[in-house]
Amino acid sequence: MSFNGEEESVSQALTTKSKFRYNSPFVQISLIGLVCFCCPGMYNALSGMGGGGQVDHTAANNANTALFTSFALFGILGGGIYNILGPHLTLFTGCSTYILYAGSFLYYNHHKHQAFAIVAGTLLGIGAGLLWTGQGAIMTSYPPTHRKGTYISLFWIIFNMGGVIGGLIPFVLNFHRSEAASVNDGTYIGFMAFMAAGTLLSLAILPPSKVVRDDGTRCSNIKYSNVSTEVAEILKLFLNWKLLLIVPAAWSSNFLYTYQFNNVNGVLFNLRTRGLNNVFYWGAEMFGSVGIGYIMDFSFQSRRMRGFVGIGVVALFGTAIWSGGLANQLKYSRGEKLQTLDFKDSGRDFAGPFVLYVSFGLLDAMYQSMVYWVIGALADDSEILSRYTGFYKGVQSAGAAVAWQVDAHNVSFMSQLIVIWGLTTISYPLLMILVLLAVKDDNKAEEGTTKEAGPTSAGP
Repeated sequence: MSFNGEEESVSQALTTKSKFRYNSPFVQISLIGLVCFCCPGMYNALSGMGGGGQVDHTAANNANTALFTSFALFGILGGGIYNILGPHLTLFTGCSTYILYAGSFLYYNHHKHQAFAIVAGTLLGIGAGLLWTGQGAIMTSYPPTHRKGTYISLFWIIFNMGGVIGGLIPFVLNFHRSEAASVNDGTYIGFMAFMAAGTLLSLAILPPSKVVRDDGTRCSNIKYSNVSTEVAEILKLFLNWKLLLIVPAAWSSNFLYTYQFNNVNGVLFNLRTRGLNNVFYWGAEMFGSVGIGYIMDFSFQSRRMRGFVGIGVVALFGTAIWSGGLANQLKYSRGEKLQTLDFKDSGRDFAGPFVLYVSFGLLDAMYQSMVYWVIGALADDSEILSRYTGFYKGVQSAGAAVAWQVDAHNVSFMSQLIVIWGLTTISYPLLMILVLLAVKDDNKAEEGTTKEAGPTSAGP
């Protein structure tokens, strides 16, 4: 891919007048947020139903295992692919696979053959690797250095609004089916319509060389990239000590979804209530991202101190919320026959698990926004950050693939909770060490990380 730095010049007055101009980081981050609103946002709503909206979780567990296995590979490769192909082709290809995945469950509603869902899951893993790597590079490299937390929050708000709307779709369409087990066809068709819109919208994203920040600087000085360069740089990621410190955080950050979606929301609540719960789960994500984004950008003058405080705040919230999860988990176990909870009929019994599930959403946004901020603080260049975020998404997806199979093999709910809580707890001190050693307060000290593409640009 050629990022031509010699585009026709635009006057400083025009480029700095408004953050609402098409080539501003604000508009471009908003656009990638809308793309993810339509595609992974709707996927999240579908997954949040537990079992892809089916009474039998087997097909969804196997499809998601295939999905995250291929996602793990293409998440790592995605940074190189993005650097070669650019945002249009990379994002469009990635988004189109979401439509096929939702369609496979529409097919499953009628034929109960899980092969299509598994193949669609594999293809979605490839597409998601491309989409999320591109998204990560855009979200962490387009904003100015001192406002990365704010722009991450902006993305997270728009993206998670997709989960809110996506939760309303099954809630409304299945409202009068309080005893229903699987969602109706209209639910899947609604998801597919949003995903198709997001696929088309991905063509509106500009490459980094065309994006101009409010101070007149461009987001990248990349002149070229090629296959041999990207292969070499991707291999170096596995020896990069900064990224190795992120591994526990990356592994755990999607490992928890299987437990929360299948074994809390999917087990404790009936169908229509699961849709309602997801509205609040993804809504809480929006508030969580705003709160942690403020801390990471505005709490202290020192960027390093902001990182320490942000990680500490997330650690405190995480400990409190997973303690509540433990208390809830002590009340039931796998294989136990439960009376599912309904938001209208279950009274006080509904309140506790509902608040816990919503709190999980709040924590998820805080945790992932914090990790993205740390990654974004390691460099400013789009080429480097596309590889870093690709590595993060690859490890994250490998953890998710394992989690879906752990659940498919009927590992106890309590064991899953303990592993998740343990991994997230281990990640906090490691991220603190990373901030201490790698995040600098002096912007001039970081200039070496924003150089043009070269064979050693992503080295340890």
